[in-house]
Amino acid sequence: MAKQKYDAVVEAVHYKPDGKVAWVRTYQRRGPTFSDIVIVNRQKLIKDLESGKVYRVGRRIPNMGGTFEVHEPLQLIKDDGKEVLVTGDTKPDRERLLGVPVI
Repeated sequence: MAKQKYDAVVEAVHYKPDGKVAWVRTYQRRGPTFSDIVIVNRQKLIKDLESGKVYRVGRRIPNMGGTFEVHEPLQLIKDDGKEVLVTGDTKPDRERLLGVPVI
């Protein structure tokens, strides 16, 4: 079975007071390896998702380098001209990244 491909792993999220994602803490794929922690703001995250990059929710496994425990993908849903970031089967009434620790 082939490994699933993803471009980044979202480890934590920070929300604005209005409930939208302000930024996420990620590990970015750099060829066959992953970066250290990279903070990605909302605009860059939306741009990456629109360009086809795959962000997955997960965490780095301690002492295992670029090995991650990953879960569902991060999705960008456009609803009535609004862009909403969600994970899983969440309804797009507001931004909610389930399973991602809040900072």
